[in-house]
Amino acid sequence: MSITSKSQALKSAVLGILATIAFSIVSMAPAFSETLEERWTLDSEASSLTFQSVKNNSKVETSSFATLTGGIEKDGAAKVEIELESVDTKVDLRNVRMRFLFFETFNFPTATIETQVSAALIESLKEKRRITVPLPYSLDLHGVTKGREAEVVITLITDEMVSITSKNPISVAVADFNLEEGVAKLQDAAKVQIVPTASVSFDFIFRAMKTDTATTLAADATPRPQRTAALEPEGNLDTEACVGRFEILSRTGAIYFKSGSADLDGDSLPLLNTVLDIVQRCPDLNIVVAGHTDSAGDSGYNQGLSERRARSVSTFLTVNGVDQGRMRSVGFGEDKPVAPNDTARNRGRNRRIEFLPDNG
Repeated sequence: MSITSKSQALKSAVLGILATIAFSIVSMAPAFSETLEERWTLDSEASSLTFQSVKNNSKVETSSFATLTGGIEKDGAAKVEIELESVDTKVDLRNVRMRFLFFETFNFPTATIETQVSAALIESLKEKRRITVPLPYSLDLHGVTKGREAEVVITLITDEMVSITSKNPISVAVADFNLEEGVAKLQDAAKVQIVPTASVSFDFIFRAMKTDTATTLAADATPRPQRTAALEPEGNLDTEACVGRFEILSRTGAIYFKSGSADLDGDSLPLLNTVLDIVQRCPDLNIVVAGHTDSAGDSGYNQGLSERRARSVSTFLTVNGVDQGRMRSVGFGEDKPVAPNDTARNRGRNRRIEFLPDNG
């Protein structure tokens, strides 16, 4: 099985988890709107969303999301947001890889699930208290929106509490959400192969909201929980955390320049702002900004271009508050490739900006 197909599998699994989530929410909405004539909100503390992936054919890893928000309106419109920054693998730097290399949270911080519940489903839940149904939903992930359907178990626990769970673990093909490259980056970074299947399970609890205000989620004035990155240390980072984050940021490939130029493209700003935040949280670490090119064209020109591009990134950080004395820029041209210059993807990997600890 190819690495690309394996990548797709992992992504599909992650998508599956998000998909399941959507279903749960959908199911739950019906009971609320018709039965109690109240809005319902997701109890994030009591709810969970987990997914399993398999690496190197035998190692099973279970991960989750720490921050989920959502609600169901009186008209049956349901919406849930997954804070992708809160992905929790139980290992700090593995979380960072998932955020920056797979989900690309600097561009796509959340995944959103939306659905609409029918009156017939509401009446069925009121009567039976527990039902298993296939429910349709839309999932917006990584800038792509797709319609899906999943089988969920909905239980009206009390008149003010509903649970929605996945009947079976769910797997979803992630190729539909343009996440193949993210899986490839994870494999390159961790030096592993990822089995092309993953399973997702969820258990959501919704509670009735006693309020006469807000007819839509968009207009809801209820305070939302602050986004939380699982296991992310607060304040300044230690040396190991800083070095690990810079190594991961160097693999994103999300710093862009105009062709043959050292002018930063505007699409680079989301990642550069993330880099800026991490640099400022590593005040004791001096940094080398290193530029690299592929082997296409004249080597002398490539050397100069790599130097100019590294200098552009260093200047951005300095202009935005980083002490110039903490940084130096250097260009290596085409001399330090991370892959053979034999495919478009590999050449793209070699055209990069790296962030390295400056050891003198």
